[in-house]
Amino acid sequence: MDPIRFYTTQPIPMQPAGGSPLNNKIQDTSFGQILKSTLSEVNHLQHNADDAVQKLATGQNKDIHNTMIAMEKAGVAFQLTMQVRNKMLEAYQEVMRMQV
Repeated sequence: MDPIRFYTTQPIPMQPAGGSPLNNKIQDTSFGQILKSTLSEVNHLQHNADDAVQKLATGQNKDIHNTMIAMEKAGVAFQLTMQVRNKMLEAYQEVMRMQV
């Protein structure tokens, strides 16, 4: 079973006007890369849950607790992904409604 990962955000340091650019670590990670890695993690959780259910159904694994935990992890991750998608879609629609 995979360990639970906690993602933390670190505050962005304030820069004086005309100062040096932000931390390279922050600049190197684009929104697209973060989204891609997060979707990959959700997909991985879904595959783990599918494998656990299949093993439980075929009798290879009799541990229903870990199977249920894997299914709940996948379900919560998918629900969170859908909520993020909905918020992104709402933001896009709001930008498109703006008059120039």
